[in-house]
Amino acid sequence: MEEPEVHPDLEQIAFLLGRWEGAGVGGYPTIESFNFGQEIEFTHNGKPFLSYVSRTWLLDDDGNRVKPLATESGYWRSLPDRQIEVVLSHPTGIVEIYVGEVVFHKIELQTDVVARTASAREYAAGHRLYGLVNGNLMWAYEMAAGGRPLTDHMSAELKKVA
Repeated sequence: MEEPEVHPDLEQIAFLLGRWEGAGVGGYPTIESFNFGQEIEFTHNGKPFLSYVSRTWLLDDDGNRVKPLATESGYWRSLPDRQIEVVLSHPTGIVEIYVGEVVFHKIELQTDVVARTASAREYAAGHRLYGLVNGNLMWAYEMAAGGRPLTDHMSAELKKVA
């Protein structure tokens, strides 16, 4: 089957398309700092949205995979006037709706809505920054959880592999 054309509405975020792999660092006031590996995949089916899946795993000091960490999936929709909406779901019982802006190859997102199941951990808000730098996808994530304000949590540098 032939690959569908990218929907014209996705032109400003088409640079995200593909599979990205790399590593990053994480931490939070309530946990020890850690190194992680990550794989992100952005795909499309010709409709005006990107499908998104991210998987992370804990790395040891030698860069070996120790255990799975977080995973999330969702959809990214590009809107007029450089606006963007992102819907993410997590298997831990959290769903987030982000809104933001695309400026060239930089995307800044803030949570508009966070919904949690009764068994999910306390999580109030997120702020994400994505950017294409020298061909690599860089991102940083701040979260507000456990009664704390937005605080640095994770960041990574990923290389396009497919």
